Amino acid sequence: MTATDENAGGEQSLAANAAHPRFVEALRELGLDEVNGRIRRFPDATRTAAEAAAAIGCELSQICKSLIFAAWGSPLLERSRELGGGVPVLVLMDGASRVDVELVRRELGAEKVTRPKADVVRETTGYAIGGVPPFGHRTKTRVLADRSLLDHDTVWAAAGTPYTVFPMDPKSLIAHAGGTLVDVRELTA
Repeated sequence: MTATDENAGGEQSLAANAAHPRFVEALRELGLDEVNGRIRRFPDATRTAAEAAAAIGCELSQICKSLIFAAWGSPLLERSRELGGGVPVLVLMDGASRVDVELVRRELGAEKVTRPKADVVRETTGYAIGGVPPFGHRTKTRVLADRSLLDHDTVWAAAGTPYTVFPMDPKSLIAHAGGTLVDVRELTA
């Protein structure tokens, strides 16, 4: 790893090799090499959206969560890719919101949608929970992106580890992830 410069907020700027190698390769393949220079590394893990927002100094809703779900019985998904009994689906959601699993189920036309075990997330994406980026996964996965991400000029997403994040405008992030815009945010009463 190259030297890092620590600023007053405790965050560290980072060389591209501090992000997960699979993610760095995905950036290269997508023609996004310039994102490498904007990746930030933190001394402590930012596994939750709240931890990431605090470390970055942004609003919680500016964090892009990458959440894997398992869907069963959906004619919209490839049945040949079943993992752990369900087909994996990535949902991109703003950090201040929760995913309404029933809305995801309806969007996919699935019989059931659940959260898979950590090993299924790692097998599907190649990354551990808390560091899953929106693209650069081991397997091609259906991606749903909640419209709430479009409320910001810039969102921050994991760069393949719980210690690294990168900024991007949400429209570009969703496009590079191959996401379909949907409304799957849980509404509060």
